Amino acid sequence: MRWDDFRRSENVEDRRGDGGRGGGFRFPLPGGRRAGGGGLGLGGLIIVGLIAWALGINPLVLIGGLEQIQGPGMEQTQAPSRPGKAGAPDDKLGQFVSAVLGSTEDRWNEVFSQAGQRYRAPRLVMFSGGTRSACGMAQSAMGPFYCPPEQAVYLDTSFFQDLQRRFGACPVGSKSCEFSQAYVIAHEIGHHVQNLQGILEKVREVQSRMGERERNALQVRVELQADCYAGVWANKQQSRSTFLEEGDVDAALQTASAIGDDMIQKKTQGYVVPDAFTHGSAAQRKRWFMNGFKSGSVQACNTFSTESL
Repeated sequence: MRWDDFRRSENVEDRRGDGGRGGGFRFPLPGGRRAGGGGLGLGGLIIVGLIAWALGINPLVLIGGLEQIQGPGMEQTQAPSRPGKAGAPDDKLGQFVSAVLGSTEDRWNEVFSQAGQRYRAPRLVMFSGGTRSACGMAQSAMGPFYCPPEQAVYLDTSFFQDLQRRFGACPVGSKSCEFSQAYVIAHEIGHHVQNLQGILEKVREVQSRMGERERNALQVRVELQADCYAGVWANKQQSRSTFLEEGDVDAALQTASAIGDDMIQKKTQGYVVPDAFTHGSAAQRKRWFMNGFKSGSVQACNTFSTESL
């Protein structure tokens, strides 16, 4: 993946080394009950953290019955972490993240402008270990996630190492892993695009009237659309600068496959429960990324209008 000529985004907040751990929060549980951050007990929180780490989502989702779309009424009992250093970081990893973010800003700005709309760029918070967000505590076990109230992506960059070592998403040390990492960032930016389109708010409202099985099924469509939007970004950037190299797309597809719900369930529990899917199967994630990549069209990413995913 060639990214040296990508514009560096200044919408990066670097909290690595901040050490913002712990922190109380309360969040809604199904049925209107509320619980504090320690309500599950240490053992329960560890289990939730491990499962969320495997799925690459915010553990609050598993505890509160929602996934990435945080409902109103979440209460913070402590102030957010102090702001980190703003702007493109100087180290190679920080430069890479800033470059990919800058590329997504430029390409989505073009897409929105062509539709007569304005693209509002999100903030990306890099952290290590843990930090606080408007959606609750962000920790490395959560994996990357998007926080709608802040219009911000939270990224513990150790997740990139997990892609290689834990999920086997691409060979350790392989240059093609960079596009796998870019795909992860672009997926989260896809959620931001959904937020700007009003999709997340509509889904959250519908999910509030659903049972768990139906909520999960609808969430899968949200996630697959974000995968498709990641493909749209890659298509637009490839048309602009031919940044992809041999093996890059295969590595991204391997990543999409490795973090499919069916693959994660097989690794963590030895069997697959489709009704519990929240992100989609390996085949579905690969298919929808390629839908966006081949077409370069937002219209090709309407996962809500098709029966077969």
